[in-house]
Amino acid sequence: MVYETDGFNDYFRATTVIDEIATLNIGSRPSARKSGGRIEDLRAIPWVFSWAQSRVMLPGWFAFGTAIDRWLEEEKNGLATLRQMYAEWPFFQSLLSNMDMVLAKSSMAIASRYADLATGTETAAAIFERLRGEHARTVARLLDITETDRLLASNPLLERSIRNRFPYIDPLNHLQVDLLRQNRAGSDDPKVARGILLTINGISAGLRNSG
Repeated sequence: MVYETDGFNDYFRATTVIDEIATLNIGSRPSARKSGGRIEDLRAIPWVFSWAQSRVMLPGWFAFGTAIDRWLEEEKNGLATLRQMYAEWPFFQSLLSNMDMVLAKSSMAIASRYADLATGTETAAAIFERLRGEHARTVARLLDITETDRLLASNPLLERSIRNRFPYIDPLNHLQVDLLRQNRAGSDDPKVARGILLTINGISAGLRNSG
């Protein structure tokens, strides 16, 4: 997806705040090890941070659903094995628990607004549809393995905490998209740049695991 999909780097830069955070004084080191805009030169924190801001949270879940589907195609009793692993293996429990939390904080509906920032290209639309499809597949496989009917069903306190934060985080995402559109259209209003910084801070504070 990242290195073998034509246009992915352009999509990433158009639909996340990676270029904006590179110009903001919010880190101790540059966002990339080298200039040139290549994904492989990015530091890990800006990479994760950018996907968190757009509510995709891609590094925390992408490809899990496809991997499980392939496993189930090859193993007759694959789902039973995975459920046994989840019940008996603390490492696997922790892995799925972390993924459960990340998926609960993601929102493909809000991510679609960021995807609209990459307007006018069929490639961008195809990339987002692939992300949305894999997100749905991953959620479905996670629920199959954990034998639950919704994300964070096994952690109701965290579920309630995250749900109660959404009314504050979601508007900041919508505001951020509008400010990004103004900034990229060439606005020289310092309040726009300041607003982007404030939304970045607010979203990261609300999500609590922004990278």
